[in-house]
Amino acid sequence: MEKLAGSDDAGRASSLPPPPPTIPPNVKPERVVTPKYSITTRRGVGSTGRRVSLLSNHFKVNVGVTDAVFYQYSVSITAEDNRVVEGKGIGRKVIDRLYQTYASELAHKKFAYDGEKSLYTVGPLPQNKFEFQVVLEDSFSKRDTGSPGGSPSEPSKRSKRSFQSKTFNVDISYAAKIPLRSVSLALRGAEADNSQDALRVLDIVLRQQAANRGCLLVRQSFFHDDSRQFTDVGGGVTGVRGFHSSFRPTQGGLSLNMDVSTTMILKPGPLIDFLLANQNVREPRYVDWVKAKRMLKNLRVKTTHRNMEYKIIGLSERPCNQQYFPMKVKNGDNANEGETLEITVYDYFSKHCAIELEYSAYLPCVDVGKPKRPNYVPLELCKLISLQRYTKSLSSVQRASLVEKSRQKPQDRIRTLTDAVRNYHYDNDPVLAECGISIEKQLTPVEGRVLETPKLKVGNSDDCIPRNGRWNFNNKKLLNPTRIERWVLVNFSARCDISYVSRELINCGRNKGIHIERPHTLIEEDPQLRKASTLVRVEKMFEQIQAKLPGPPEFILCVLPERKNSEIYGPWKKKSLSDFGIVTQCISPTKVNDQYLTNLLLKINSKLGGINSLLAIEHSSRIPLITDTPTLILGMDVSHGSPGRSDIPSVAAVVGSRCWPLISRYRASVRTQSAKVEMIDALYKPLEDGSDDGIIRELLVDFFQTSKGRKPTQIIVFRDGVSESQFNQVLNIELDQIIKAYQHLGEVNIPKFTVIVAQKNHHTKLFQSGSPENVPPGTVVDTKIVHPRNYDFYMCAHAGMIGTSRPAHYHVLVDEIGFSPDELQNLIHSLSYVYQRSTTAISIVAPICYAHLAAAQMGQFIKFEDFPEASSASSVTSVGGVPIPELPRLHENVQSSMFFC
Repeated sequence: MEKLAGSDDAGRASSLPPPPPTIPPNVKPERVVTPKYSITTRRGVGSTGRRVSLLSNHFKVNVGVTDAVFYQYSVSITAEDNRVVEGKGIGRKVIDRLYQTYASELAHKKFAYDGEKSLYTVGPLPQNKFEFQVVLEDSFSKRDTGSPGGSPSEPSKRSKRSFQSKTFNVDISYAAKIPLRSVSLALRGAEADNSQDALRVLDIVLRQQAANRGCLLVRQSFFHDDSRQFTDVGGGVTGVRGFHSSFRPTQGGLSLNMDVSTTMILKPGPLIDFLLANQNVREPRYVDWVKAKRMLKNLRVKTTHRNMEYKIIGLSERPCNQQYFPMKVKNGDNANEGETLEITVYDYFSKHCAIELEYSAYLPCVDVGKPKRPNYVPLELCKLISLQRYTKSLSSVQRASLVEKSRQKPQDRIRTLTDAVRNYHYDNDPVLAECGISIEKQLTPVEGRVLETPKLKVGNSDDCIPRNGRWNFNNKKLLNPTRIERWVLVNFSARCDISYVSRELINCGRNKGIHIERPHTLIEEDPQLRKASTLVRVEKMFEQIQAKLPGPPEFILCVLPERKNSEIYGPWKKKSLSDFGIVTQCISPTKVNDQYLTNLLLKINSKLGGINSLLAIEHSSRIPLITDTPTLILGMDVSHGSPGRSDIPSVAAVVGSRCWPLISRYRASVRTQSAKVEMIDALYKPLEDGSDDGIIRELLVDFFQTSKGRKPTQIIVFRDGVSESQFNQVLNIELDQIIKAYQHLGEVNIPKFTVIVAQKNHHTKLFQSGSPENVPPGTVVDTKIVHPRNYDFYMCAHAGMIGTSRPAHYHVLVDEIGFSPDELQNLIHSLSYVYQRSTTAISIVAPICYAHLAAAQMGQFIKFEDFPEASSASSVTSVGGVPIPELPRLHENVQSSMFFC
């Protein structure tokens, strides 16, 4: 199989010249100086484009008492045994009872409590330190007594101590002052040290209100136990619609950002119904109890026979009718009183509780006790309580169902939000009222601009003018079509006529300008291999390719049996891209028509080094500030594993532009790093031999090789996935690494940088005034609802066809290149039209989308590997003693290609 790697056409995908001898490989400059950057301020606003009247889901906040001061107090809650109490739920109950008991000692002053270790008042409490004892009575007790595992008639001593009235010691001590006027200073554009702290206090007030209403709190969103807001997405999982609310400083003053939010919960109701739905089985006898035990741990249930709430710690080892526990006899015959008898859970409930179990006699029991003191309850007597979060990743089917059922048209969302602000009566909160805070009840009007749509160039130098953010290749050819001479089509047991797909692909390619020879061979998987392991199936397929071809193919079209989440995908991509350097395109067609084939050819042409379209200003070399100066554009993103999976490493991807002065062609460099770490740590990676194995060196060398031997003197960085609290880390960690990588190549003159963070995970929405439609593509807003000091703006480059459009929020952290607001906004708008695999404007710049695709695709390389086996010294690195499996590197034949497209 080795001969596949030694193709005569090696490097076809990238068409690179040999590395020029002039680039210094590992030369370190004599003097390394890393400049320090601070976040830039706004340099004005844009003026180009058609004016449009908009509304935003920001509600204006009026502050009447600007000289109010928040006093912060530290809270420590301990139980009688001096154990620190940390649960938010119990913390709120304790503080609520404290206020009921000691209001006079606190001068009846209302406060905002965060549920953990801080509370805030407007003005000081009577003294700086308090020590209170708080008793929670039986009505607060969560547990029943006398269930299996304890005495049926009298609680044990341990039960009395643990589950009856509890006494807590609460220490409250002064910590700091936070003046509300710091918000006013920040709104005027001044740097105010305490402004974020003051806004945090106001947000805590909102969270406390929601907690008092019994809502589920998820960061700054809250969710009611209201079945009208539930949407079943299958698998025992339910989406629940709630609201996000947060105070934000804007140019127009302080505003309340209110938005519809959705989170996932476990479907409340009978526990057995949940298990059947979760495992997609019809009857309890088919339930996988090992899987069920993992799923149920730490979930809360309510028992139907005593209406008490418990936390599940596990399942019994034996079925209900065989699971014994010791029961102490009380009020029986004198001969037996005081004795301890062994009795099954089934007999206990049927004889002592007069409960006949219908179906759970042969099923395991739920254990709701302590690790060394089990307390068993039959499954059919348990109901999952509502508003328990589901934090695992959704399947593609669940996600599609959620999106379909939870989308709202713009006018529906406006109505939902305005009703919520009116109904929640935020102004009536005593803490907000003491600050003189009132909230207006209508959306904020704002002026936007619709930027001119970029013109595209396609084949035969034809112009292509997108309309409403969309275009097509009907009767048009690709700008730079490739030629495919030796290729193969393989089918992994999918129900698909591959000879028909082959013929139609060739015909469609001819119409788009791509010359595709007949495939060298069509290979159907041996039916006997369908039940073999994934790795074996992939290996056998490559053996057939080797046997039937005289040399390695330029391209493989691979038909998969599943449209989403196919187990074959990751191993297949790893084998083809890493081991053999062959470009591959995976498909799972349901309907083969011209549009489907055209979309397929856009991806194939890009992967093989062709160009589908270019911006007209790019084609004619007229891009302001970029055409005349060698400019590298970077897109950076980090993809994390499933929620709760700390054993899955994160995957960092950076794409870099190539073939300057083009801004439509990119290559990617991808690495693994510690799980859940957002900052990319492999941008600069010096080795012991003095070389650099980092991402940036790889992209800089590629830029040099493909850009007429020019080195970038300007670098534009687009960073995705970071919050405002991490902006300084982007500058101090990631930008610092980029500079060191550049200096490691022997360069003393550091390029000029423009660093832009792009956010999609925010809650600002834009609506057209007086129109039911989404805002038009190209809409930009850089006044009123933006930050009062920092350089940010909102842009909706795409056409929202369903639901309510979400604009991208761009933050300019550094701009040494010196773009005017119009130049920068038009560049970013244009970069939403260079996404080669689509004929629509996308919602965020293409380099970020490419980085996301590269991270996701190469993350599949390790998705199905056994991590313990992958922990050999040759395949892992270690960060903090935790082994991180390293990604296999791409084969040199494809490493410069747009394999991710």
